[in-house]
Formats: sequence, structure tokens, C-alpha cells
Amino acid sequence: MKYYSTNNPNHKVDLKEAVIKGLAPDQGLYMPEKIPVLNSDFFSNIHKLSFKEIGYKVISALFSEDLSQDQIKALVDHTLDFDAPVVPVEQDVFTLELFHGPTLAFKDFGARFCSKLMSMLQDKGAIKVLVATSGDTGSAVANGFLGVEGVEVVILYPSGKVSELQEKQFTTLGENIHAIEIEGVFDDCQKMVKEAFLDPELNSKLLLTSANSINIARWIPQCLYYFYAYSRLPKENKKLAFSVPSGNFGNLAAGILAERMGLPIDMFIAATNVNKVVPDYLSGQAFAPKPSIQTISNSMDVGNPSNFYRLLALFGGDEEKLKEKVQGCFYTDESTKEAMVNVKAQTGYTMDPHGAVAYLGLKAFMDKYPDTYQGVFLETAHPGKFRSTVEDALGEALVLPERLAAFMEGEKKVTFMENDYEQFKKYLLG
Repeated sequence: MKYYSTNNPNHKVDLKEAVIKGLAPDQGLYMPEKIPVLNSDFFSNIHKLSFKEIGYKVISALFSEDLSQDQIKALVDHTLDFDAPVVPVEQDVFTLELFHGPTLAFKDFGARFCSKLMSMLQDKGAIKVLVATSGDTGSAVANGFLGVEGVEVVILYPSGKVSELQEKQFTTLGENIHAIEIEGVFDDCQKMVKEAFLDPELNSKLLLTSANSINIARWIPQCLYYFYAYSRLPKENKKLAFSVPSGNFGNLAAGILAERMGLPIDMFIAATNVNKVVPDYLSGQAFAPKPSIQTISNSMDVGNPSNFYRLLALFGGDEEKLKEKVQGCFYTDESTKEAMVNVKAQTGYTMDPHGAVAYLGLKAFMDKYPDTYQGVFLETAHPGKFRSTVEDALGEALVLPERLAAFMEGEKKVTFMENDYEQFKKYLLG
């Protein structure tokens, strides 16, 4: 399988280069040249399969030209080492809980797949993994790559704009994990990482790659839990909608990849906070990146989402087809808190702020089509990762899982840096 750049379909590389380089030389994101469509027998029997059995089938369809079946099995076994349960919340409304991994966030799936695949593909010599994070990516990548031989991870994050618990999950580990606190916003961190990838001097001296969702090894495995959710839903002959809390839009793009592979999803809802450049685009405006705005759903505080171009590529550049399959919506912090309170009071279910945004988007969509859809909204992180926000909204204390509580005991080890690329470059070369 070859992988092409979203900026130039004629630029194609093999799997190893796509994974190890992460970003194309023209700043495009890599996409698989072909998207395989799974046969009808697979979908007819999917409810009988385990999560890992579904994973073997899907990953084999995508990677069998480049990896052996033993490698594919090892990848899937390492990635899907925990559950992603579908939980009923209301009539025809379910949540897909993606926070049962090591750092209690959906990015554990992609980070574990990415670290395992890189260790399979790399030659001798150290790789530097550069990551910009608005919250959960940093913790998932740090824990996924912790102790991996031949890999150093450098994580950039915006000062004061991630939750304390998220910050502790990637700043207290040490070993091969290095955290840099940037005076700026997420988009500044992401810009510095992209500049590093395009810097000839850096690339002549260092082997750089990314574990953000711009890397196909982080992005592609996220499609697996859409297949699994479908397999666990009650079959009621209704249409199916997925509502995805969206920031850099890798998660939504992974869901669309699953749909392109044959998964019968009728509609996607791209739910954001007030960082709404994609909902604006889906409603008819031009795609116009803007400076990000800080909110209580901080992992979605992205003003220039990289994976927007993957969304277009999945539809062959056809904007109308994209807009037929994806509807956009956005919600304020006040609406988000109100949803958290109402759902807890009416159902007993505790949502995190990101899941609450997705819930609002799903309900608004389903209300237009009474008794037509089953809907799934993604709970992308455990509410405890946003403890103060959730406790303030609900007016009650949360009990942290032991894994989260343990992170809070660690000592923060960071390098503070201004929003200055040359300073960052000097750090990497030093």
C-alpha cells in the first residue's frame, strides 16, 4: 500500500516512510492510496466477534500488504488491551466509553498502536517523536511510548490551558519523555512542531516524527472502536448517527474511514465548542482557521484543525458529499455545563465536558427525526480528568480512579519556553 499527501496526490511513500516521517515534505497529511471495503459477511456476523477479532479483520484489510499476520496480531493485541463499552443513556441514545485505557482517554488506542508499529518499522538509531497537545494526546503518547527503546518523546503544551490532571500524566514520567510548557495556545505548539518537520538543518541531524493524529499510525487505529460500537448496539432497524466531540478532527475522520470501509453509519455530527471553524464551514462558510479560544472542553480548543484535509480526502475532495454525511454544531461552556447537570439528574450518568458537547449535538440532530435514529455520542475521556470542571458543574465530589489519583502524586518535570521556534530548535539540537 502506498500513502499519498493530501497536498499532492502524486507524492506517494511506503508505510515505513509515512509512519516514521509523520508529515509529508509539503506539509500534507498521509492517506492510504486505497480504502478497502469489507464484505457483507463480516458485517452480518460482526456481533459474534470480540473486539480483537474485529481488529484483526480491519487492520488486516488495511495493512496486509506491508505487515505479516503475526505482526498484525501483535499490533491489535497490544492496542485493544482494554474495553470500549457501549452504555445506554436514554431511549435510543448510547455513549461509547473510550476511557478505559492506561490514561483514561480515547487516544490510548492510537498511541499504543503507534508506539508498537514504530518499534516494528524503525531501523537502529534514535527517533525523536514531537507532539503538540491540548490535553489528552500528551498523556496518551507519553504513556504509550514510555520506556520504548530508541525513542525520545518531546511534548509541547500551552501553559495554563490543560487540566492539572492531564498535565501530571505527561510531565511526571521522566525517562524518555520530555515536556515543554509553551507560553501560548495549542495552535502555537502545533505550528512549532510542523516547522521542525520542515527544517532542513534539524532533519539532517535528527530523525523526527510525530505521534499526533497527523501521523497515520495514530489516526487509523481509531476507526476500530466505531466497528466495535456498531457490533454491540441493539439491532432495531433504525438509522445510525455518531456524534463526535471534535478538536483536531482526527477522531471524526477515523469514523468516516470506517464508514468508507463499509460500516453502515448514516450520519456524523461534528460537535465542537466555540472553536467552530469546521461547523462554520459545514454550514456554508469558507474554511477559515482562527486563533483558538480557551474553554472548559480544552482538548477541543483548536482553531486550525489539521485533519480537516483528511475529511475532504475521504470524499475525494467533494465538498457536497462531505456536507451530506457530516453535520456541524457548536456549544458554549454554559450549554455544556447545563447538559452535564441535566443528564446526571435525569439518568444518573456523569459526562465529561467533551462528551457533553457530543451529547448536545446528537440530541439536537435526533430531535429533527423522531424515532428514526439510534445515536451514539463519544465519551472521549474519564470525567475525573476534568475534576474541578465536573465537580463545579454538578456540585458534588468525584471519586478518582486509582490510576488517575496516582498521577497526582508525581513531581512535575518541565522546561518552560516562550513561543519562539528558534529557542525550540536550539533545545532539540542540544
